[in-house]
Amino acid sequence: MDSNKVLILGLTWPEPRATAAGIRMMQLIHWFLEKKFEITFASTAAFTDYSENLTAYGIDQQPIKLNHHSFDEFTQRLNPAIVVFDRYIMEEQFGWRIAENVPNALRILDTEDLHSLRSSREKTRYFEKEFNSSEWLSLDITKRELASIFRSDLSLIISEFEIKLLKDIVKVDESLLLYLPFMYDHLNEGIISNWTPFAKRQHFVFIGNGKHAPNIDAISWLNTSIWPLIRQALPESELHIYGPYMPEKIRKMECVETGFRIKGWIRDVASILSGARLNLVPLRYGAGLKGKLMDGFINGTPSVTTSIGLEGIGNADELNLFTQDEPISFSKLAIELYQNKYKWKETQNIGTDLINNFFNKVIFGENLNKKIIELDKNLNQHRTTNIIGGILAHKTLQSTKYLSKWIEAKNNI
Repeated sequence: MDSNKVLILGLTWPEPRATAAGIRMMQLIHWFLEKKFEITFASTAAFTDYSENLTAYGIDQQPIKLNHHSFDEFTQRLNPAIVVFDRYIMEEQFGWRIAENVPNALRILDTEDLHSLRSSREKTRYFEKEFNSSEWLSLDITKRELASIFRSDLSLIISEFEIKLLKDIVKVDESLLLYLPFMYDHLNEGIISNWTPFAKRQHFVFIGNGKHAPNIDAISWLNTSIWPLIRQALPESELHIYGPYMPEKIRKMECVETGFRIKGWIRDVASILSGARLNLVPLRYGAGLKGKLMDGFINGTPSVTTSIGLEGIGNADELNLFTQDEPISFSKLAIELYQNKYKWKETQNIGTDLINNFFNKVIFGENLNKKIIELDKNLNQHRTTNIIGGILAHKTLQSTKYLSKWIEAKNNI
């Protein structure tokens, strides 16, 4: 690789204390920093109160404009060896400019999760239907996301379910994909021994940001169908809902009398989870891996979740011990784990094993390193054999290019 410069094009500025996507992005950033890459992070988004201060890590933060020639000059000056697109939307908007201005840069798409899969499941959830891959493939958003995957040199896929979907249903060549889940340090005995024990924990928690539609659906389902059953059996318990960007309809669910508490954003999620006895994750649709579930595992807080919540994680037979999809059975399991120290501990141990066996930072970091080295050595051949990607890049380069130039010209009138 001729240089050690990496350009990350972020849909937003990373918010690791607010979103799972922010956690994922910071894990990638730390990996590049450990490999001594020089990082520039650029975004068209506005900074928020939750945005991470990347300059503290020695990263150059660059606001950029959409549909503007200044981006071309910016990338030519920077001349990065690697460009990372944060979600397919950024590849759509800037991929053609990268291909024109720094054609030798390795183009990596971090999907975060398959947005089209989440969108498809939201539709089937609304109509109370099962997910169907044919219906998923028929959506415009699916075609857009798949086009970005084919145009990129490599796509990072966070879920085992999603990489299987891409390989088996879409027939995406394995060379274009890399399974890269959340990456965590090993949970050793020193960490585990410091976890708060069962007897000193209390209450239930749900953690998730209010901009994410599956979270809003989960909170509403908790409020109407699950929490009343738990509260009836455990009248002294409370459910604490944490997360930023909560809409008014969620804030209005706050009720001291029923113990359904809307707490809002918390800077340190670990401090909350370490004192909670149970982590509730009743997701009815979604995609990718669920950061809130991982947060529970790494803080020794057992969870009750759904099959969607656990999709793409570990051994399905073991996970059935804390998985339920119906409100009555979900509530019964939550009540049992809340009261039964031994089952609670068993579930905690399963979570620890999952982190250590399926999300090992060292193993997946090395896989990423090997893949980048391999692509850097054979990039021209890799692109030549990616015929579909070449066709899509050619067509997109023209249509997207001239649409963008038309928007820029219109904005200058």
